[in-house]
Amino acid sequence: MPTANKPSLRRRCVATLAMLVCVIGFASQAGAADVDALQARVDDARAEASALAADLEAQQARMVAAQQQAAAAAAREQQLSALLAVGEQRAAELGDAVTVSERRLGIEKRRLHRARAALARRLVAIYKSGTPDMAELVLSSDGFENLVTRAEYLRTIEEADTRLAQRVETVRDAVRHQLKVVEEAKARVDAYNARLASARSQIAAVRAEAESQAAQLAAIAASRASTIATLQSNIGSWLDDIQAARAAAAQAASAAEAQAEVGRWLGGPYSIPTYIVMCESGGNYGAVNPSSGAGGAYQILPSTWQLYGGSGAPQDAPKSTQDQIAAQILGDSGPGAWVCAG
Repeated sequence: MPTANKPSLRRRCVATLAMLVCVIGFASQAGAADVDALQARVDDARAEASALAADLEAQQARMVAAQQQAAAAAAREQQLSALLAVGEQRAAELGDAVTVSERRLGIEKRRLHRARAALARRLVAIYKSGTPDMAELVLSSDGFENLVTRAEYLRTIEEADTRLAQRVETVRDAVRHQLKVVEEAKARVDAYNARLASARSQIAAVRAEAESQAAQLAAIAASRASTIATLQSNIGSWLDDIQAARAAAAQAASAAEAQAEVGRWLGGPYSIPTYIVMCESGGNYGAVNPSSGAGGAYQILPSTWQLYGGSGAPQDAPKSTQDQIAAQILGDSGPGAWVCAG
């Protein structure tokens, strides 16, 4: 049983010391090792955030380049579409011209066919009736004037037939030439339109690829930004933990100093926590528990005392011996070796 002159003061001291020990125990969990580990995590996270920031900047630069390429391709595609629309309109106009020329050629061909048919009929009639010669005209004429008239009439018919055939042939050839010119122009326009359409398709493919790349880079950039934000949040949380751990460590140091000071007030310093000593013996190195036989400031049982090499009774040993053996017991069994530690 502990002995002391002022029980109420002792109880207050024991309670105070118990609270300080709890604070020290908590601080030990967030001690220097934990602070160093948190600091290492912060350093790693900062390095990772720095690398991600550099990668994010590069991704954003590539994204801007891809967006610019897509915009340029879209502008070129629009320009080609406008040119193609003009070309298609021109091709349609030429197509209409081809149709008109083909229709006209058909008309002229029919005219030529009719002229040739008429000429053929005339030739057949002439063949059947025979072509009047000059002697027949002279013999059948009523006079000179009649002869001249008949000769002129015959010559006019022959020249008219010849001119008709030649004119029909000329018109047909002109129409054929015009049709050929129009068809060649339309072929050139169609080829030009085909090249425009091909170029527009290629530009459209480039634009689509650039837009897809820009979208992918934007997604990557967003992911990088999210990761950086998470790392920054973690860094902030870890820095708060480091600050709290350092504050706890400082508080623990202050608590340890307070405990040592209280221990000195109560006759220490002691080899085990002061509050246990106060509970066990009140700090009296000569105290004896009549029930268990435990003695000394640390209330060591005689059997335990002898086990650790002590001679005589614990309460009869000098302070240094009691402190030494109590320290050995604490090292082997911890505070739990004393009932008051619970």
